[in-house]
Amino acid sequence: MVTKWLDPVEQRAWRAIVALMTRLPGALDTQLQRESGVTHFEYWVLTLLSEEPGHRLQMSDLAHKANASLSRLSHVISKLERMGLAERVATQGRRGVHAVLTDNGYLKVVESAPGYLDTVRRLVFDGLAADETARLADLSELLSTRLTEVLSRPDTAAGAADDGG
Repeated sequence: MVTKWLDPVEQRAWRAIVALMTRLPGALDTQLQRESGVTHFEYWVLTLLSEEPGHRLQMSDLAHKANASLSRLSHVISKLERMGLAERVATQGRRGVHAVLTDNGYLKVVESAPGYLDTVRRLVFDGLAADETARLADLSELLSTRLTEVLSRPDTAAGAADDGG
């Protein structure tokens, strides 16, 4: 198989994406850990729960929304339980286990939000005009949808070549 190298524009775009993927999470982790004592992923999980009715969600659904494996989410929920920010509640029937945000967990989200949003705005949105932010949203959603579609294909795990479409 012959490797198809990235053209100069693809290379430029890819390097920018890699820089974002490596630098932004670290910056958000640093801010949140310093000000709130949680990682970015932990905060994200708490935020997702805070947006749900009753501040609860089935673990598998939460994993899907958080873009995480059930195993990773389970470890994070265990840590959040030790911190008193979340708990697991078994449900009747075949619904499994729910992650539930505690009152302290909700307060953590509310207290952490201003610093977190200031950091997100400063690092991402302050440098963009409104039309650029809209384009960024469109491109990010397109890439996220594409990633979900490609990764859900059975042949992806085997390393099969993508059909490009």
